[in-house]
Amino acid sequence: MTVYLDHAATTPIRPDVLDAYTRALQVVGNPSSVHKFGQDARNSLEAARDSLAASVGANRSEIIFTSGGTESDNLAIKGLFWQRNAEEPSRKVIITAGTEHHGVLDPVYWLVDHQGAELALIPVNSQGEFDLDWLDDFLAKRGSEVALISLMWANNETGVIADIGRITELAKRQGIPVHSDAVAAFGHTPVDFARSGLAAMSISAHKVGGPVGSGALVVGRSVKLTSLVHGGGQERSMRSGTMDAAGAHAFALAADLAIRELASETARLNLLREQLVDGVLKISPDAIFSRGEAAGLAGTAHFTFAGCSADSMIFLLDAAGISVSAGSACTAGVNRPSHVLLAMGRTEDEATGALRITLGYTTTADEVKLFLEAFPAVYAAAKKAGLPSK
Repeated sequence: MTVYLDHAATTPIRPDVLDAYTRALQVVGNPSSVHKFGQDARNSLEAARDSLAASVGANRSEIIFTSGGTESDNLAIKGLFWQRNAEEPSRKVIITAGTEHHGVLDPVYWLVDHQGAELALIPVNSQGEFDLDWLDDFLAKRGSEVALISLMWANNETGVIADIGRITELAKRQGIPVHSDAVAAFGHTPVDFARSGLAAMSISAHKVGGPVGSGALVVGRSVKLTSLVHGGGQERSMRSGTMDAAGAHAFALAADLAIRELASETARLNLLREQLVDGVLKISPDAIFSRGEAAGLAGTAHFTFAGCSADSMIFLLDAAGISVSAGSACTAGVNRPSHVLLAMGRTEDEATGALRITLGYTTTADEVKLFLEAFPAVYAAAKKAGLPSK
């Protein structure tokens, strides 16, 4: 029996979504065409926009369909920076955190290296929580220089949930737009764009049981940003290109199902995660549950193991038929410790022994039990092997 416990990387496409997606792919027509075939595709796309807007708490006009979270992050960060800096050249500062996904960090670093942006990193504590007192103080002193703030709703590695309402409240005083990468959060914790105060928010289909390659950037109706792609002017001229009606249809259905099940799944996964955390800490008393007492996603259990290599544990678990990860799938195979844990103050050795176990809608109590049965031998072998030589 194989056990999949890496839902934060991608979650299996839901059967109902796969069926709907397969049928939608057979619909012929470009949504921008005026004939019947095109309008049938357009109707499917716009119905998906309505549905997704309802799921995320937004107006339908605020949904900009993209290829996924990374594109959405790039569009938001570069687009907002270019727009604000063009309007007010003195606004060059971008505030973000060292614990962000590379979909946020890399475009920010690119803007610093190539577009004259200045980076300000908000401190995070040992549990991964943002220092909002620092943010308040920084904005009081330099708010007029800030072009945008980009801070994730929930961390994709540790699962810690941010106080987005407080962040946008502080930013509003200085007229600063806030973007949030909500890819890990949407469908797994309550998310309401209208109430959040955000200017833009990134979400992705494959994290909620939809297809890979479909996502959205939710952009406030009054928000202006400069497009990355120019062409036919689709999606409010923010994202030109032929629109993927089938992907949008599947994304909207997956989101709807995830939101309908959110309360019951949160309760169920909280119980399973608690069993998993308790079991791991009994097997390895020196293990550290990474987010401590901070509020976090129900399905995320992230640990560090002193004197162990994550690669060893992942390899041994995989040999036992159990799939987990060390962190973001985007950095899998990269021979360096988690940048998230380093930003949280962990040493390189501590960050090298990180293991992320993430549960989802397919996870059962039996699968958690199988993991806990396999883990003692895996942990003992990894502990014996120790850390890789530098």
